[in-house]
Amino acid sequence: MATLRTSTSTVIYPFRRNTASTAIPNSTVVCFGNGRKRNELNVCMVLQQRRKNLKSEKEIMINNSDAIKSYEAFNHVSQIKLSKSEERLAKKKFERTTYLVAAILSSLGISSMAIMAVHCRFSWQMEGGEFQLLEMFGTFALSVGAAVGMEYWARWAHRALWHASLWHMHESHHRAREGAFELNDAFAVVNALPAIALLSYGFFNGGFVPGLCFGAGLGITVFGMAYMFVHDGLVHRRFPVGPIANVPYLRKVAAAHQIHHADKFDGVPYGLFLGPQELEEVGGLKELEKEIKRRRKFHLNAKKANKTLINE
Repeated sequence: MATLRTSTSTVIYPFRRNTASTAIPNSTVVCFGNGRKRNELNVCMVLQQRRKNLKSEKEIMINNSDAIKSYEAFNHVSQIKLSKSEERLAKKKFERTTYLVAAILSSLGISSMAIMAVHCRFSWQMEGGEFQLLEMFGTFALSVGAAVGMEYWARWAHRALWHASLWHMHESHHRAREGAFELNDAFAVVNALPAIALLSYGFFNGGFVPGLCFGAGLGITVFGMAYMFVHDGLVHRRFPVGPIANVPYLRKVAAAHQIHHADKFDGVPYGLFLGPQELEEVGGLKELEKEIKRRRKFHLNAKKANKTLINE
């Protein structure tokens, strides 16, 4: 019966010396056996290199495991961010739709009532066979004058009231809006009250003074509607405005009002439709041109993104 001898002699050989340092070998070969008889078993083991290989394999497995965990965590975070983004987009779309419906209904309602009121009042003025030229001219003149005067009133009120004693209400307009409406919208209702009062008095009473009151109320109403479409629609994008966005001067107005929100010239401009002129007075035309270019680039990128989404 053959016997296995394993420890008659031990010989250690250096194996693959490091080229940078010959003092320490990369691995060691350990051989066990007598070496003199053919039927004896010699066992050679590569110790150091095997340990290095096992260590490397273990590090690779750990690194792969960490990479998989990182990838899974990244996917999880990406899915959370994507769902939050989709939720924000849906919320924004709902808010825009809500405000758009409100804007359309109020505009159609106010404009239709104003047209009917003008038609009825002028018809009543001509029923007696006398053409009340002076009264009609006064009504028309006050309509234009009130619309222009509201720009200067809004500029003064914006600076002296809204950014002062009424800042607790107007501040909602300078923060990120939550929901379709903001506390600052109350100013639109406040400005509508005198317009309703003037229109009512001028509509239900005849004569020169009631005609002037009717014209003033009509001018305030026209300014309010224009302000809503340019300020809320074009500048702050609370609802789409269609071809209004392509009018060059209105694009300049929108850029000027955006500079007001950036507070680069102590809040100037405080007006809306004459905002570019206010910036010119404080030397802000260069900044205005930069803002116009920035907004134009933003709109072009938005159109490209929409086209890409449609094609996909």
